[in-house]
Amino acid sequence: MVCEDFEEHSIKMEKIETDLMKIKKISEEKAEENWAFRAYLKECDMSLEEIDAIVHRLYKEISSKIDCNACANCCKEIKPVLDNEDIEKLSEGLGMSTAVFKEEFLVEDEDGFKFKMMPCPFLKNNSCSVHAYRPKDCRSYPHLHKEDFVFRLMSVIANCSVCPIVFNVYEALKEELWHKDSLNFGEWLNEEW
Repeated sequence: MVCEDFEEHSIKMEKIETDLMKIKKISEEKAEENWAFRAYLKECDMSLEEIDAIVHRLYKEISSKIDCNACANCCKEIKPVLDNEDIEKLSEGLGMSTAVFKEEFLVEDEDGFKFKMMPCPFLKNNSCSVHAYRPKDCRSYPHLHKEDFVFRLMSVIANCSVCPIVFNVYEALKEELWHKDSLNFGEWLNEEW
C-alpha cells in the first residue's frame, strides 16, 4: 500500500461544516469509511512525520475558520481525565480543598478522575468559567497539534462526531490522501474490507 506524494495546498473542501447535527449524522453514515481510512493510514508508506505534517497543516487552516468558543460541544459531550496537577490547580483556583473539589465534582473510573456530570459543570453561557485553571485535556483538545496522529486514530474517529475541527480535518485528510483520482476508494474499500 503506497500513499502518493503530496504537495502543499490549501483545503479543497467546498465547505467547512460546523452544524453539529450534520456532523454527528455524517460521522455515523461514514463510520465504515472512517474505520477503513484508519486502516489505510496504518498501512500507508508515508512516514509518521509526513502524516503529522499534513494533519498539522490542515488543523491550522481549519481551526482558523472555526470558533471553538461558539461551539463548546466538547464541554458538553466529553469528560476530560484529570490528573493530580489538574485537580490541585482547579481546587486552588476555586478556593477549595482538593478533597472537597473531588467530592463535589469528580468521580474516579478506570481512566482516572472525571467530572461527575455532563455538560462540564464549569461551562457557563458556552464559555469555560475556569479557563485559567482548566485541565490539560481541555487545553490540548482537539489534540490535532500533537505528534503520532496515526496512533490516536480511535479517539480521532470518536471525536469526528463531536468536534467540527476534527470532523473537517479528517474529511480533508481523506480527500487529500485517499480520494485522489488515482486511487479508487470503492475498490480499495472492497479489497480491504
